[in-house]
Amino acid sequence: MNTSNRQSQEFFEARYQTSSDPWRFASSTYELNRYQATLDALSRRSYRLAFEPGCSVGVLTAALAGRVERLIACDISETAVVSAKERCREFSHVEIYHRDVVQGPPDGSFDLMIFSELGYYFPINRLAAMARQMASRLEPGGEFVVVHWLGTSADHVLHGDVVHEVLAQNLPCKRIGGSRHAGFRIDSWRRVP
Repeated sequence: MNTSNRQSQEFFEARYQTSSDPWRFASSTYELNRYQATLDALSRRSYRLAFEPGCSVGVLTAALAGRVERLIACDISETAVVSAKERCREFSHVEIYHRDVVQGPPDGSFDLMIFSELGYYFPINRLAAMARQMASRLEPGGEFVVVHWLGTSADHVLHGDVVHEVLAQNLPCKRIGGSRHAGFRIDSWRRVP
C-alpha cells in the first residue's frame, strides 16, 4: 500500500480490501444522520443531472437517486464501485464508475454536485484547482453541496473547516446555505450566470 500518498488508488483499495465498508457508511447512525442532513440541505426537490465523486459503497448515492433524473457517481476504489453498483442496481438512471476525482467531472452540464468527505485528502492547491474545475461544469443555477467531518485523522491532509474555507475562496459561486451539526459541516453554493 502506498501510505505516503493518501489520495492514491492503492491507499483506498487497501481499505476496501480489508473491510467492505471501512468507514461504516451503511451502518453508522452518525453517517445515516449526515446523509439525511445532506438531503435536507438541497434547495430543490429534484435535479436533472447530478455528480457525486467519492461515492464509496453508494449509501448516499442510493438516497440521492430519488431526487434526480440522472446521477453519475464515481469512486477511486474498484471494490467500492462494485459495492455501490450492487446497492444501486434497482436505479437504472444511476451510473457508477471507477474514476479518480482529480480527473474532473465526466462530460455533461450538471445542476447538482455533491462533494462529500473528499476534500481533506488533498493539499490546498490541488483542492482549489479541483473545486474550480468542478464548478466550471455546473450550469447557471446549479448547486455545489459540500459536506465534511470535523474531527481529525492521520489520513487527512486538511481539517474539514479548512476544506470549506478553501472552497469558499475558490468556487466561482454564491454561498446559499450552511450549517454545523454534531461532528460535520454542510455548505452550499450556487453558480450564478
